[in-house]
Amino acid sequence: MSDAQQRIDELVKSNEVLLFMKGTASFPQCGFSGRAIQILKACGIENIATVNVLDDAEVRQGIKEFTDWPTIPQIFIKGQFVGGCDIVTEMTLSGELDQLLEAKGVTFDKAASEKIREANKEG
Repeated sequence: MSDAQQRIDELVKSNEVLLFMKGTASFPQCGFSGRAIQILKACGIENIATVNVLDDAEVRQGIKEFTDWPTIPQIFIKGQFVGGCDIVTEMTLSGELDQLLEAKGVTFDKAASEKIREANKEG
């Protein structure tokens, strides 16, 4: 395992919710990263760790190899790779993210998640 892979593995294992993104939580450098952090925050998840892949080319490439997933952002919850922005968006709207957070024991605001779903209902 390369140094980058070891660092990624340690980060994934040591953070409750981890987002590998372009930029930072306060200054995302791409729309998908911005949307991903917005969703996690809107759900009331308090302990979100982020890694700016633009700061380290080895981590940027290494995370893609670690998950066999070609794009950034990448979201992990209690060590489990969840997916990218589109998947987390779909999971939020379907309620699956709530179920995963509850199953993993991650504190979030269920009422906020329900408001997101209500605001996004078609019709």
